[in-house]
Amino acid sequence: MTANETAGEVFGRLHVPGRPLLLPNAWDHGSASALAAEGYPAIGTTSLGVAAVHGKPDAAGATKHETITLAKAMVELGVLVTVDIEGGFSDDPAEVAALVAELGRAGVAGVNLEDGRPDGTLRDTAHHREIIEAALGHGVFVNARTDAHWLRTGDDAIERVKAYERADGVFVPGLTDPARIAEIVRSTSRPVNVLYGPPMEALAEAGVARVSTGSLLYRASLRGMLAVLGDERRAMPTYEQIAAMLPQPR
Repeated sequence: MTANETAGEVFGRLHVPGRPLLLPNAWDHGSASALAAEGYPAIGTTSLGVAAVHGKPDAAGATKHETITLAKAMVELGVLVTVDIEGGFSDDPAEVAALVAELGRAGVAGVNLEDGRPDGTLRDTAHHREIIEAALGHGVFVNARTDAHWLRTGDDAIERVKAYERADGVFVPGLTDPARIAEIVRSTSRPVNVLYGPPMEALAEAGVARVSTGSLLYRASLRGMLAVLGDERRAMPTYEQIAAMLPQPR
């Protein structure tokens, strides 16, 4: 990083279509430290993992303080840090902008901003676009996430992706078909992020620029814990199973 570069700009250069960045997601300082020690240049946070560690619901705006605290601690590890801030922990664009600016001043390189809402619907497209635009300009790579596939809302993911083109990147979790992923990639000029699942070679061929592990590593750690205790045949818990164990939004 040069004196005139922001962490967000450095992070952005790691997003190369066809040569996807593998982004592991941490849930606490210990997991982040372990990943940093393995040499990963960039590490994200997982909202499910952070929520589970603190006994709060995921994707409900309940972990703002915990997320900010973890993000600032991760920056001290000397890696690029991108933070899952759910929907921005507010529906007010000015409040989201203030949060992103705070993270940028702390050295955070990126944020995810999702349009999914706690009730399983999607935020209004124009409103989410306004929030994305408010988050820009703070030296932070803004990854606009649409949950059209993830929540199976019936909304057109490509329309959402095109609406969020002012963002630095777009994220469409829930996609597993390389052909559909390639269609999403062709629909936008922005680097496309998907969740880990299909072979990396297939994702590279589809033109993906970033592959996030999401909650996978946290869930794998729970399976590993049970294996140590003797339950070696236990399947890895799903996102839905972990989310159901947590307190529900009020």
